[in-house]
Amino acid sequence: MVALMNTLMIYEQFRAVLGEEGAKGFAQTLGTMFEEAKNAATKEDLRSLRQSNEASTARLESAITNLAQAQARTEAQVKELAQAQDRTEVQVKELAQAQARTEARVEELAQAQGRTEARVEELAQAQGRTEGRVEELAGTMTSFATILNQLVIRSDRHEGSLLELRFRDRLPAYLGRFLRKGRVVQASDLLDQIEPKLAEAAVEDFLRADVVATGMVEGQPTYLVGEVSYTVDADDVMRAARRAACLVKAGLPTIPLVACEKISPQTTAYARQEGVRVWVDGSLLDS
Repeated sequence: MVALMNTLMIYEQFRAVLGEEGAKGFAQTLGTMFEEAKNAATKEDLRSLRQSNEASTARLESAITNLAQAQARTEAQVKELAQAQDRTEVQVKELAQAQARTEARVEELAQAQGRTEARVEELAQAQGRTEGRVEELAGTMTSFATILNQLVIRSDRHEGSLLELRFRDRLPAYLGRFLRKGRVVQASDLLDQIEPKLAEAAVEDFLRADVVATGMVEGQPTYLVGEVSYTVDADDVMRAARRAACLVKAGLPTIPLVACEKISPQTTAYARQEGVRVWVDGSLLDS
């Protein structure tokens, strides 16, 4: 009966700590030990055994308490780890969602880049067509400019020829106050005077003068050798000066002159530098 009570007390005492099965086994083991000690030991031995058992029980309770505390700490750590794992899984899920959004955005950008490249290619092709058209237009404009220049040259030559005829016909009226008693003569009429003095090439050049006239300048018999052009340039000035020099070499006082409707300020300055008089649009400019 005592052994049964002891076993029951041990069971009740350790059930909360060891659980029902653990407490039951532990109580049965100690009950058997108590019964065997009762039957085999003396009172003194029983007292020693009881004291030893109480010490062992105390150490066991202490160990169980430590184990329970360690278990509690372990469970707390496991709980913390579980919570940390939950937070990690949440973060991983958020990162996965962010990655998915990033990939979607990259795909959108890739598609936009594709559209941009296609548009650039279209623009490049359009630019190529435009450049080709511009080149065609440039070629057309060049041809047009060439034709226009030819027409201008022809017009100038035609106007120059008309001006030359008019100038030769009306020379006394145009230059009457400068070249008194002026009259047009044929360049070939002066061959006898110039051939002995000039080389053949110079004589041929003189014979191509547009107009040769004679008259009185400041009371002195003077010849005038002129180049007539609708628009006078530096070449006209040089020809007038060179051909007038042919008569000067032959000992004949001569004045070079250019007659025109248009002349640039630069050409006018050049004519004055070369001593060539300028008649432009009905007026004789100062030398």
